[in-house]
Amino acid sequence: MDIVQQAIMVLVPMILSLSVHEYAHARAAYALGDDTASRMGRMNLNPMSHIDMFGTILLPVIAIASGSGFFFGWAKPVPINPVRLTRRFQMKTGVLLTAAAGPASNLMFAFLVAIGFRVVAYLNVQVPESLMTLLIMTFKINVVLALFNLIPVPPLDGSRVLVGLLPDSLGRKYAILESNPMFTLLAFGALIMFAGRLMAWPVEVVTRLLLLVTGNM
Repeated sequence: MDIVQQAIMVLVPMILSLSVHEYAHARAAYALGDDTASRMGRMNLNPMSHIDMFGTILLPVIAIASGSGFFFGWAKPVPINPVRLTRRFQMKTGVLLTAAAGPASNLMFAFLVAIGFRVVAYLNVQVPESLMTLLIMTFKINVVLALFNLIPVPPLDGSRVLVGLLPDSLGRKYAILESNPMFTLLAFGALIMFAGRLMAWPVEVVTRLLLLVTGNM
């Protein structure tokens, strides 16, 4: 597979998956009373609303061209205003729910693709090799995006989920630490260096679990 084909097989599912991820953040916030993302035109599945030229396009292409075998990317973050979230929950719980919606949507996307694998096998349908490769990549990318974003390192969703789960005193201390740009830079840099090894086992476990639940194993 040449570099152009590789780029297509990575960028198409990544753009779709990141769009689903950001839409889920916006939809969760809207459901909880914050219409900031909706008013800014971000509560939709249109990739053009979410693409970050460097994080969504250039960085993955550079990683593919380098032949490193590991790539990651991001979309434009959906704006969330915690003050506008419903008072049915504590503010930190509302933030937790909106943050968790992104990774949850990617797990659901992967689950639906896995169901598609099962349907294809059950019906014994001949699927073009290129389409099957695209579906497999979509499945893998969504599993990786879900787990990667749940790592409790800023600016990933997992850091906001962690703050929501911690007791208030510890949550405030972590939030203060998270607001330190030096800590964020060092923590995220270390994460990128070790992400491949750190995520190998969780990705394998979740992949097998999804395939098992959907009858593909």
